[in-house]
Amino acid sequence: MRLVGPAGEQIGIVAIAEALRLAGDTDLDLVEVAPTAQPPVCKLMDFGKFKYESAQKAREARRNQTLTVIKEMKLRPKIDQHDYETKKGHILRFLAAGDKVKVTIMFRGREQSRPELGLRLLKRLADDVGELGFVEASPKQDGRNMIMVLAPHRGQAKPVKSGAVAVAAR
Repeated sequence: MRLVGPAGEQIGIVAIAEALRLAGDTDLDLVEVAPTAQPPVCKLMDFGKFKYESAQKAREARRNQTLTVIKEMKLRPKIDQHDYETKKGHILRFLAAGDKVKVTIMFRGREQSRPELGLRLLKRLADDVGELGFVEASPKQDGRNMIMVLAPHRGQAKPVKSGAVAVAAR
């Protein structure tokens, strides 16, 4: 088998008994790292330490990953201006917090025959929130609903918590 030392140096091709003797002399484990290679590759290492470090790396990776949250906002095609501004404010807040937003326009009765009203409303909304987010999934009709997904821009800084107050020096 081909043997690799504890610091990554090549020891060479040795017999299994010789590799086990070297592992015993240095108080390390003999670990097979490439069993399908010709000849198989083994490494002298402290396997307990290796397992511990790989578990630490996995834990750190889990800690750094973010959970994607999708918020949903429902609108009607005949929405009033003030109601539209309120819903737009909620969407802006969601995007500023780094969440995706699924915007659903619900059609009822005869409104279903006028999907262009929904398209116009979604386009207007996408233009209004353009500085904080972009259209990830373009508007599409799904039965009685029209759906569009907005996502925040990459690398966008998280805002200061709403309870914090900035104090200016006098």
